[in-house]
Amino acid sequence: MKRGPELLRLADTVVFPGFEGKTPPDWVRRRLAGGLTGVVLFSRNIASPPQVAELTAALRAENPCVLVGIDEESGEVTRLEAAAGSTRPGNFALGVVDDAELTEEIARELGHDLARAGVNLDFAPSADVNSNPDNPVIGLRSFGADPDLVARHTVAWIKGLQSAHVAACAKHFPGHGDTSVDSHHGLPLIAATAEELHEVALRPFRAAIEAGVRLVMTGHLLVPAYDTEMPATLSARILHDLLRVEMGFDGVIITDGIEMAAVSGPYGIGGASARAIAAGADAVCVGGEHADERTAVSIRDAIVDAVIEGWLPEERLADAARRVEALAVWGASGRIPPAVPGRPGDVPVGMAAARRALRVTRRSADAVLPLPAPPHVVELAPEMNLAIDKSTPWGVGEPLGKLLPGTTVTRLGASTATGGAVEAVLASAAGRPLVAVVRDAHRHAWQTDALAHLLAARPDAVVVEMGLPGRSDLGAVHIATHGSARVCGQAAAELLAGDLPA
Repeated sequence: MKRGPELLRLADTVVFPGFEGKTPPDWVRRRLAGGLTGVVLFSRNIASPPQVAELTAALRAENPCVLVGIDEESGEVTRLEAAAGSTRPGNFALGVVDDAELTEEIARELGHDLARAGVNLDFAPSADVNSNPDNPVIGLRSFGADPDLVARHTVAWIKGLQSAHVAACAKHFPGHGDTSVDSHHGLPLIAATAEELHEVALRPFRAAIEAGVRLVMTGHLLVPAYDTEMPATLSARILHDLLRVEMGFDGVIITDGIEMAAVSGPYGIGGASARAIAAGADAVCVGGEHADERTAVSIRDAIVDAVIEGWLPEERLADAARRVEALAVWGASGRIPPAVPGRPGDVPVGMAAARRALRVTRRSADAVLPLPAPPHVVELAPEMNLAIDKSTPWGVGEPLGKLLPGTTVTRLGASTATGGAVEAVLASAAGRPLVAVVRDAHRHAWQTDALAHLLAARPDAVVVEMGLPGRSDLGAVHIATHGSARVCGQAAAELLAGDLPA
C-alpha cells in the first residue's frame, strides 16, 4: 500500500487541530481547502464574539462544511468569555439548583451565542459523576455526585445546546469523576467493577446517547474492569465493544486532547492518535499545547503509516472519516439564530441561576448580613488545572467593591499565604468586616491553614466558598456559591451588600 492522496485525505479528515492567532494562519487555510474537516478554538483565538464570527467565516471560505469546535462548558471552563469571566454558572451550580428546564435554557442560550459566532461543535457537557470530592480536574465541572441527577442535567444540556444546532459532546467516557489524578499529567485509575460503572459512571452516558448526543469524548483513563492495559482512549474494548456495541452509540467518538501525558507519554502524539483511531475513535483533538502545522502533519502521517503497516485497517479509518463528514454536513445545515435584545429590567438567565445556587449557613446569632460597612476581602487563590484558563477572573472582591465602595482586597496564593501575610490581612481588616474567599479549601492544606489562622483571630468573619463546599461550618456566616464563574462572584457580592435577601 502506498501513501496515496485518498489515504492522506482520510487521515486529514479525522484530525482536529488547534492553531495560534485570532485569524486563521495560512497553513490552516491551505489544509482546509485540501480536505481538513475540523479545527478547535481555544481562548488564545478569541477576543470578542464579532472577531470569532469573522474568524469562522474565514474558515468556511476555505471549507463550507468545516466543523469548528470549542471547549465551552460555561462556569470555570470558558473560552468565549475567558477574558471577562462567564456570564453563566458551571454545571455544579446547576446541579445544586436542580431545575432541568433552567439547565436546558442555559445551554440553549449558550448554543445561540456559539452559533452566531460560527461555532457548531461544543465539547460539553461533562457527564462525569463527581464521586470523589478530591478530584483535581472535574469538581465543579460535574453536575454532582448523584448519577441520576447528572444524567438528568446532561440530557437537559444536550437538548438545549442541540436545539441551537450546535453539536453537544458528552465527556469524559467512561467517566472521569471517581479519580484522584489529573489526566493532563498522568493516567488516572478507575477501580470500579463493571457493575459499579454501569450503576454510576455510565448512567449519564446512556442517557446522553438516548437523548441523541452527536459526540462522545473519550477520557484518558485506565479502567481495568474492561481493559487492564490500555487507557480508554486507546482501548477497543471500551470504545468499540462497550460504547459502540453494548451501549449502541452511532455518533462521532472524539479523543480528549491527545497531547495529554496520560496517552502521549507512552506512545508520542502521533502514536497515540493512530492507536485511538484503531481502537474506535473517529476524531483526534489536538492543539491545546502543540498548535502548529508540524504537529497536525505528524499526526496525519502517523495514522497513514499505521494503515500502511497493517495494524490500522483502512476500513476503520474510512469509517471514522465517514462519521466526521456526516457530522460536518449536519453542522453546515443550521441557520444562525438572530440576536434577541434584552428588555430593561430583565435578569439574564445565567445571573438568575447563580443567585439560585447560593446557600447560606449562619453559625452565630450575631452574624450580620448585609455587611454593615465596606469590608476587607482576602481571596485564597489555588493553582488551577489546565482545563481552566489561568487568566479567567474570579472572586468576590472586585464586584463587591462596586457595590460597597471602600472595599479592599488582598489575594494570596500557596506560596504567599504565609503567617506574616495572614497577619497583614488581619491588620488591614481591623475595625472592619472581614470576608475570606476560598476555592476548594478542602483540597488545599495551605488554604485550610490560612483560614484557620484568620478565623482564630476573627470568628466573626464571613467565609465564601467558590469551589466544592467541603464544610459549611466555617465563619460566622458561610456562603457557598457552588461555582467560581463571574456571575457566582457577583451573586455572592449582592448577598453581602444587601442587594439580595440574606
